[in-house]
Amino acid sequence: MNWDEFSDWGKTISQWGADYHKSLRERPVRAQTAPGDIAAQLPAAPPETGEAMDAIMADFEAIVMPGMTHWQHPRFFAYFPANAAPPSILAEHLVNTVAAQCMLWQTSPAATEVEGVMVDWLRQAMGLPEGFTGVIQDSASSATLSAVLTMRERATGYSGNRDGLSDKGHLRIYCSDQVHSSIDRACWVAGIGQANLVKIPGTGPRHGMDAAALNTAIKADIAAGHTPAGIIAITGGTGVGGSDVLEPVLEVAKAHNLYTHLDAAWAGSAMICPEFRDAFWQGVNGFDSIVFNPHKWLGAQFDCSVQFLRDAMPQLDTLKIEPEYLKTTGAAVTNYSEWTIPLGRRFRALKLWFLIRSYGLEGLRSRIRNHVAWAEEVCEALRALDGFEIVTEPILSLFSFCCPGDDAAQQRLVDALNDDGRIYVTQGMFAGRKVIRFQVGQFDTTRADVMMAYDVIKDVWEKSS
Repeated sequence: MNWDEFSDWGKTISQWGADYHKSLRERPVRAQTAPGDIAAQLPAAPPETGEAMDAIMADFEAIVMPGMTHWQHPRFFAYFPANAAPPSILAEHLVNTVAAQCMLWQTSPAATEVEGVMVDWLRQAMGLPEGFTGVIQDSASSATLSAVLTMRERATGYSGNRDGLSDKGHLRIYCSDQVHSSIDRACWVAGIGQANLVKIPGTGPRHGMDAAALNTAIKADIAAGHTPAGIIAITGGTGVGGSDVLEPVLEVAKAHNLYTHLDAAWAGSAMICPEFRDAFWQGVNGFDSIVFNPHKWLGAQFDCSVQFLRDAMPQLDTLKIEPEYLKTTGAAVTNYSEWTIPLGRRFRALKLWFLIRSYGLEGLRSRIRNHVAWAEEVCEALRALDGFEIVTEPILSLFSFCCPGDDAAQQRLVDALNDDGRIYVTQGMFAGRKVIRFQVGQFDTTRADVMMAYDVIKDVWEKSS
C-alpha cells in the first residue's frame, strides 16, 4: 500500500466507523457466534503474495464483525464500559499515524509534556490538592502492580529488587474482600503470594472493609512475626461497587506506617462531579497512590489509566532503571518510563487533551450524572417486578438484582438475555449467592436505552419462566 492508497482507505474506514456507531442499536450487543466459528473461516497458512485491500476489508466485514461484542453499544450494561468518544478516536488515529515511542522526554517531548499537563487537569477536576503528580498507565492492573511493588520495596528497605525475597519473611498486603482480581494478581507477580493478601470482609451499606478488623489483622500479623507492607482500598469495586470509608482506613495505615493505594478504576471518573465526593472521596488526599481509568466512564479510548502519586519518589525508587542508552543529558526532564513497569510508552495523553477540550468538564459531568439517575430509575422498576429482588442497592450507576429462583435460575436469565441480543449483562457473586449485575455507563446511552432494559428483562423472564 502506498500513501495515496492509505489516504483513500483512511477516508473509507472513517466513514465505515461513523456508519458503524450510528447503526449500533440495530446490532445484537454480544457476539452471537459459537467457539471456533471465526477461526474456521481463516486460512490455515499465511498468504505468499499480497492481497487487495478491498478483499481484506470485505473479509473483515464478513468474518470479523459477526464475532465482535459491541462495547460501544448504548445497551451495553455488562462489566464496566470501555468507552470511545469520537474526539478520543480521532486522537488515536493521529497517535497511530505518528507512531512515536514515547518512553523518554527526548523521544517525544510533546508526549511527555502533554501527559504532565493532562494528569494535572484531571487532578484539578477530581478535587485532589496541589502536590499530587502522576503518570498515565495502560490499565489499573499495571498501576496497582506498581503500587504493590512499591509497598514491597518500601517494607524491605528497597532491597527486594537487589537481593530477592528469599530471606524477607512474609510480607502482608491488606484489602477489602470486594477488590478486583487484579489485586490478587499483583501480589502473585510481586512475589508476595496469595496467602499473604489479607482480605477484610466488607460491611455496611457500601460493603467497605471494617477499619477495626483491619487493625486487628495487622496487629496479629506483627505478633506472628510477619511484615505488613501496605493497604489497598477501593472506591467502586467491580462486583457490586464496594467502597471503603477512606478516613478510618488511613488512620490505621498511619498508625502502622503503611503505604496506601486506592483503586478507583471505575468510580474515580464520577469524582469530577463535586456532589459525589462527600460520600466516596473524603480522606482521599491521604493516599500515597490512586488509580482511575478514563477509558471506563470518562470517554477516553482504551487504554488509558491515570495513577496519581502523593510523592513519586517511592515508586521511582522501586522502578527506575537507567542504562547508558536511556540517559538524558542537559536540563532536568521527566522520563515517564521510569515511573512504570513497561519501558515502551504510547502517546496516551493526546486523547485526553482532545476529549476534555471537546466536551469540557461540564459536558462529561452531565453524562455521569445522567447515568447515575437512570440506573436508580431502572433499579426501582425492577424492584417492582413480581418476585424480583434488588440484592445490592445502586452505588453510583451499579446495582445487582435476582430473579425468582436459585443460582442456576440467575445464570439461565443472564444467558437468555444475552442470547436475545437487545441488551448485555453479566452475573456476579455477592454474599455467597449469584446475582445479576447492571451498570449504566456507555458514553452515548440514553434514558430510553436504559429503560428499554427493564422491558427486555421482563419480556425474556416471562418467556423463559
